Amino acid sequence: MMKFLKTNKNAIYGGAMATLLTGLGIFLLGNVSGYEAKHLLTVSLGGLNMLCNTIVLATATILALLLTLLSVSFGSKNTLKNTHYYQVLNIAKFDVILFISALILFQFFNIPIVESENVPTSWFTAIYWATLGSTSIISGMMITVILMLYNAVTNLISIIGLGQDHPLLSKEGIDGTDDEQN
Repeated sequence: MMKFLKTNKNAIYGGAMATLLTGLGIFLLGNVSGYEAKHLLTVSLGGLNMLCNTIVLATATILALLLTLLSVSFGSKNTLKNTHYYQVLNIAKFDVILFISALILFQFFNIPIVESENVPTSWFTAIYWATLGSTSIISGMMITVILMLYNAVTNLISIIGLGQDHPLLSKEGIDGTDDEQN
């Protein structure tokens, strides 16, 4: 876990910054009453559904594109360290977590809760804040995935496209191993 955090700290900082900035925007809205929260939920559900749908589609596409990244990596005349493949594996894991989270939120947003008369009005405030908080988190996670992918792609461009010496280039030892697992 610590190796993952160290390796991806810039991407994680970027995602955390996005989460905090959108969270700050939410905080600046101030306190809302149950009826106001219900109205705001009604107005924003279309946009929240669109956000979740976009993230689900983007994460599925990213997962498929990681296969292309792997084929380019494997097909290169250069031998890459295992670190590169663990980097791609970490992107895939984080991407799947984001995919599942966005899909669950998408399903949650499709529950016609604002139409229900059995839900106490006071609950709408909590639902409203939970909704805004969760969308801030998945937005930050999406930015983290994009930054992790950007890092992997720029590494490959440096190695394969520009032919630069890079820390991810393998300089295999006698036993055929070059680095440890992340």
